[in-house]
Order: sequence, then structure tokens, then C-alpha cells
Amino acid sequence: MIHIERDDPIREDVRLLLDEHLADMFATSPAESVHALDHSALAAPEITFWTAREDGVLLGCGALKLLADGQGEIKSMRTTPAARGRGIATLLLTHIVDEARGRRLEQLFLETGAEDFFAPARRLYTRHGFTDCPPFADYRLDPHSVFMRLTLVGDEVAEFA
Repeated sequence: MIHIERDDPIREDVRLLLDEHLADMFATSPAESVHALDHSALAAPEITFWTAREDGVLLGCGALKLLADGQGEIKSMRTTPAARGRGIATLLLTHIVDEARGRRLEQLFLETGAEDFFAPARRLYTRHGFTDCPPFADYRLDPHSVFMRLTLVGDEVAEFA
């Protein structure tokens, strides 16, 4: 059975997955366009970090960063190579969106890459109701970034399946 629980991004297996994530980001995007956080940044108080595990084995991770004015940002969505294709990213995304709704956030944002490497991530987010949007928070327009938003409350409530 797969369990999603709050976890410590400094935990050894998680840190290794995050290091792999950062290495891929720097291999596919210019340094100034990499917005992924390392394990120490993910331990900040405004960030809640979760892992998905099966029988104690790490399958993936994801985080929710609280922004101003009832908004949040998805950070560090990543699955292990062995777990890809099993729906782990969907489970994590569903968990994060449910948590954002539970916290009564109005909108959930994310930034991902524009390169082909990131196409599966963009498809995942689009499939679950995220739409393209302008840069948010401290982000700037960047040809290597795609910004997406999911409205959680109000007239434009998105259904998330």
C-alpha cells in the first residue's frame, strides 16, 4: 500500500532524489531558469513536504509552499525512476491539491520547464485542471519556464479528479 506522509527533505533517500532532481533541472535548463529547491530550502517553515512510500521505499515527493493572499505553489514534484508510470505523481498531486483546499487556499500555482523534457509534467498538470498563466510571485517571464494555475475557490472552481 502506498502512503503519503509529511517527511523531512533532509532524510538521506529524499536528499538523493532531490539531488537527482536538481541535476536534471540544470542539465535541461540554463542555470538562471532553474527554480527547483534543494533539500535545505524545502525545510523552510512556509513549505510542507511530503513523500510517497510503499513498504518504506521512497517512490516520490512533492511540496506546497504558502504564498501571500491565499495562494500556494507546488514545488519539487518528483518520482523515482523505478516508480514512474505507476500513478505516483497523480497521487502526490491529488494530495497536495486536497491539502491546499483544506487550507482554504484560493489558487495553486506552479512553474515547470518549457523544454520537451518537461512535457510529461505539463500533461499531468493540464490533465488535472491547471492552465497556463502569467508569472506569479517573484517569477519573471522566461522562455524556459511555463507557469500554471489551478483555481480552488470562487466562480471558477476547477474539478480535480
